[in-house]
Amino acid sequence: MYRWSMKGSWGLMVFLLLAFMIGGLGACSIDETHEFAGAVLEEPEPLPDFTLAAESGPVSLSDFRGQYVFLYFGYMYCPDFCPTTMSKLANVHRELGDDADRMQVIMVSVDPERDTLAALARYAEAFNPTFMGITGTREEIDRVGEPYGLFYQRHEGSTAAGYLVDHSTRTYLIGPDGRALVAYPHDATAEAILDDLRWLIDQES
Repeated sequence: MYRWSMKGSWGLMVFLLLAFMIGGLGACSIDETHEFAGAVLEEPEPLPDFTLAAESGPVSLSDFRGQYVFLYFGYMYCPDFCPTTMSKLANVHRELGDDADRMQVIMVSVDPERDTLAALARYAEAFNPTFMGITGTREEIDRVGEPYGLFYQRHEGSTAAGYLVDHSTRTYLIGPDGRALVAYPHDATAEAILDDLRWLIDQES
């Protein structure tokens, strides 16, 4: 069981950095009644708000207060982690049924040179019409990603896309009040994430 009790923004950053760096985390628990499929912050901390660009206009994290936000950093030309993560979250959204409107998926592109806003919108919406793709300048992306321990690095190669981008692969679940809840490793299953989300929603009633 992995549990942290942290105060202040440095505590939040340390938690998120640990969640990024430590591979193969087992299930973690906030209390004795539910086992989560990712790294859990025992005393959830508020995340800093941010605003990036989407095809529809500026998008802020605070726009989604009242929803459970799954935040992922990736890019359109990613051949493996990104499409599998987005497909997994699409399965969660579909299986959530009547509560699907409580869930929002946001992918922040770390490849703004190739991922135009229009193309990002098409990419995200191909997985689910409610999913959003957003991006910004390198400086803006770095600022948004800093609290999450974001890593990304362009990797030149001989692929048809021209180059690949190595990047962190965790998905972050943010609660309706804007607090960090869970950091999921890439191998967390759709079934496990769905179980976590249903449990969280049930606790509201």
